[in-house]
Amino acid sequence: MSEPDFGRLAANARRVLVANRRSGSSDWDGRQFDFVCPSALRYPFQWLWDSAFHAIALLHLDVELAKQEIRCLLQAAQPDGFIPHMVLWERSRFKGVLAGYNLALSNPYISGITQPPVLARAVERIYAATHDDQFVGEVLPPIQALFEWLAAHRDGDRDSLLAVVQPDESGLDASPKYDGPLGLTPGSGSLVEPLAAAMRQLFEARDRSAEAALNVFEVEDVMFNAIYADGLRCLSRLIALVGLPDSDSDRLERRSSAVVQALMAKCWDEERGVFWDLCGREEQQLRVLTVTSLFPLILDDLDEPVANRLINEHLTNPAEFWTPFPIPSVAIHEPAFDPEFRTRCVWRGPSWVNVNWYLYWGLRAHGHSLIASEIANRTFDMLLRGGQYEFFNPLTAEGYGAPDFSWSSLVLDLLAGEGKLE
Repeated sequence: MSEPDFGRLAANARRVLVANRRSGSSDWDGRQFDFVCPSALRYPFQWLWDSAFHAIALLHLDVELAKQEIRCLLQAAQPDGFIPHMVLWERSRFKGVLAGYNLALSNPYISGITQPPVLARAVERIYAATHDDQFVGEVLPPIQALFEWLAAHRDGDRDSLLAVVQPDESGLDASPKYDGPLGLTPGSGSLVEPLAAAMRQLFEARDRSAEAALNVFEVEDVMFNAIYADGLRCLSRLIALVGLPDSDSDRLERRSSAVVQALMAKCWDEERGVFWDLCGREEQQLRVLTVTSLFPLILDDLDEPVANRLINEHLTNPAEFWTPFPIPSVAIHEPAFDPEFRTRCVWRGPSWVNVNWYLYWGLRAHGHSLIASEIANRTFDMLLRGGQYEFFNPLTAEGYGAPDFSWSSLVLDLLAGEGKLE
């Protein structure tokens, strides 16, 4: 791959971030918004974990825009600490787009669920680039409040593992690991209508009561919890760096360690060498091999023998995840593996840049820089072949979903990590 190729990747990623920026005044109390949407045509609103990824990518365009991305999102933070997974800044303008979503709202402008708390990692990255104590002091309280809300409202059995209460809350929407809890029976065609019906049933249960909703869907998701544990550790380091009370830093560090211990105690399968999500109050393991099973690799305190098994037996196994354009969201030997997006539902096989980004940095933290570099290089090739799409065929690099997708601009951070960004 030549230097012009790297330059072309970077230029296109920056172009997408600029093109997808939205600003104005919302019908929601006249609040001013200024953020990067995931896709100008398909996803014109603001999403929680998307904006965290956008902020990290924006560090390679304009650090002030990275800060603004977080500030805009935090306008939706609620007094109890909840931050929604969606903020509908231009609701009236995009009624047609909104009608196509499976969505339950908390009020007309925010959704009723949250998303993986990538925010803490994003703010730590912003601080590393800017050393702006004032910015961290401004955004840390609502982000800490989100982590307290998660502990209070998503850990009903107090085992340190959080549960998601519908698939969208994990960010992995239609992953086949949720087929069982949702009662889906995949065939060879589209799953759009069966999934929509299952989501309507879930929304109806939630409308009846929180108890009824939990009887329909409650999953302690490994990826969500790995991001949560990582976020707690990021907050702990930030508090220490900006001189806030050491007791808060120590408390968050202990909570992060408790999540990792719970993942090992409840989700780790010693025989298979992977982590499984847990379903329901009986905590039944969901034994569908998806990229979630590898996600504790992002945790720098994961035991090295465990990390090595994840890498050697699964990540770099050509029969599972080591495809020409990794990392597929579902292992290729799984019956549900859908690399060509035939089901028209996401997270059922294709590769995503945000997954590659997270595992790239996790591999580097565990000393596996050569494998990390190989993932980065295959990601560069994937975007050069397929364009900056939402997700990609892991066998051919064909792009699917939304074109000019913003979080795929995380390729900027991979280029920087590999010393290829000017």
